[in-house]
Amino acid sequence: MEVHLSPEQSSRLVELARERGREPHLLAEEAITRYLEEEDRFVDAVKLGESQLERGEYLTHEEVGNRIQRMPKS
Repeated sequence: MEVHLSPEQSSRLVELARERGREPHLLAEEAITRYLEEEDRFVDAVKLGESQLERGEYLTHEEVGNRIQRMPKS
């Protein structure tokens, strides 16, 4: 697989890798791994929310407003 970067992205990656004492391709692999992990967490959270909605486990707009009103002011 190839990933094509714009010249600006490539320059930023090379500079960041240099600052970190790492190879650019390793830094890119790490960034992609982190992105994929975060994307998995996001999809799991959405699925959890959808299943809670299906079970009727949610707050109405009014209930949220009431809870916010009861929160301590700083």
